[in-house]
Amino acid sequence: MTRVAVVTGGGSGLGRSISAGLARAGHRVAVLDVNADAAESVADELRAEGGHAVSVGVDVSDEASVDAAFDAVRQSLGPVEIIVTSAAIAGFTRFEKITLDEWNHYLAVNLTGTFLCLRAALADMMAARWGRIVTISSAAGQQGAPGQGHYSATKGGVIALTKTLARDYAAKGITANSVPPFAIDSPMLQEQQRSGRLPPSEYLTKAIPAGHLGTGEDVAALCTFLCSDAAGYITGQVIGVNGGAVV
Repeated sequence: MTRVAVVTGGGSGLGRSISAGLARAGHRVAVLDVNADAAESVADELRAEGGHAVSVGVDVSDEASVDAAFDAVRQSLGPVEIIVTSAAIAGFTRFEKITLDEWNHYLAVNLTGTFLCLRAALADMMAARWGRIVTISSAAGQQGAPGQGHYSATKGGVIALTKTLARDYAAKGITANSVPPFAIDSPMLQEQQRSGRLPPSEYLTKAIPAGHLGTGEDVAALCTFLCSDAAGYITGQVIGVNGGAVV
């Protein structure tokens, strides 16, 4: 069945791949991103491939911006039935060097942004008594990551929030699951490698039993399944896309 799907952070990286996967599954996709031009570029790509897509610029850390974005989605596509929260920031700062402003910025984008977007979508799902929530967390939120205390804490919070939503709304036909990737070949990872914050890919793969980095399509395939009717009995789960690096 065709549904309305929102993907935050859909203008690049994992969000772009997830948007494409949902569009290929036949859903009407709203690509949300703080970079409105990037979001529109992705929506253009999806439409060129025969999909039904719109783009909306949004700052997920700002309540008014999120509410306006979801209003725009409803006006263009209809009530929201699927949401994948992929918008996030990542970086490296030794714990003792993290300022309160930096800490609050990570919380605002990664955790509060997830909260605001899920809250904005939830009323539509409750009215339909059907919904699919997928949060993109991180292996860092499962096991921590050196130099990423702020990032790890927010992603751990995303996992806990997802589990709570699963318990609260399962009886209303809404599932909530979290996907924590590890070492996915993406613009975010490549930027960290260029800055010297992450080692080259051939070093990273030593920690991955599968022997290679993951791709955006690997993550998108799982998200697309979790957003389907077939996944209706799967909720509250944390399902890694990591090549066996986190078990």
